[in-house]
This record gives sequence, structure tokens and C-alpha cells, in this order.
Amino acid sequence: MVRVSPDSSENHNHQSEKEDNMKILKMLVLPMMFGTLAIASPVFAADTAAETNMQILLDKVKADKKLIVAQNMELTDAESKAFWPIYDAYQKDLGKLNQRVLKMIESYAQAYNSGAMTDKQAQPLINESLAIEGSEAAMRKSYAAKLEKVLPAKKVARYLQIENKIRAAIRYEMAAHIPLVE
Repeated sequence: MVRVSPDSSENHNHQSEKEDNMKILKMLVLPMMFGTLAIASPVFAADTAAETNMQILLDKVKADKKLIVAQNMELTDAESKAFWPIYDAYQKDLGKLNQRVLKMIESYAQAYNSGAMTDKQAQPLINESLAIEGSEAAMRKSYAAKLEKVLPAKKVARYLQIENKIRAAIRYEMAAHIPLVE
């Protein structure tokens, strides 16, 4: 069997498209990170206009994320019909998990702002952090199994990579801005 390699212009176009997608991913992740950090900042203020602006930003980020996923998944029509409902359900469950993370960060911020954290304040934060990580791993495993029923394994792996890259970038930025326990 003879394989014909695509000509260099096709390779270049495919590589250029991948680079463009990574640029778009970076543009998506930056507002997501800053939005998360703005919410997670140890200084809290009730500002309705800021909350409205944050909701607009989050809605845009969700739409942009979906576009990036669509551009990178290369789904057939049949795959697309099966994938997007699972994607939407995963995003909804991920939103619930993100709310737990936000609540934990808010608890940490309150303890941090009140002075030196006590062991009594730290223990529930440790427990919740580990519980969230376990819930996220279980959720990923559950959704991977659902996706494997409707997509080839290679595309499931690609989708999980996209989600992982976005979450890793957010975690990195959050870690850089959330101070260590004192």
C-alpha cells in the first residue's frame, strides 16, 4: 500500500490553522482567567454593574469556547448531533463544579483576610479541595465513557485534551494570584 503525503502547502495550511486555533484558545483563556480571578480575588465588593459585565464576559467565553471546540474536533454531521448534547451537559456539570471552587476560594479569602488561618479553618478547605478534585476526575471519567459511545477514541482524547488545556491555564493563573496559607 502506497501512502501519498499531502503536499507541503496543505501541511502548511493545516499547521497554520492549528496555530490560529491555539491563538484563539489563548484569547479565550485569558478573559476566562481574568474573570475567574476577578471573582476569586480576596477583596470582594457587591457591584451589580460588575456582576452584569462578568455575566456578559462569561457568556462570551462560553460561546468562544464552543467555537474552539467545534473548530478542533472535526466532527462529521452524525458525530456532531451526538456530541453537542453531551458537551452541553458536561459544561453544565462543570459549571456546578466551578461554583464549588468559587465558594471554596471565597471561604479561603475570608479566612485569609481575617489574619492568620487556623487549623480549624484550613481543614474544611483541604477536604473540599480534595473532594472537588475527586468529583472532577469522576465527572471526566463518566463523560469520557459517554463520548466513547458516540465518537472514535481519538476524538474523545482530543476533546479531553482541549478541556484539560483550558482548565490547566485557568488553574495556573489562579495559583499565581492566590496567596499561600499563612
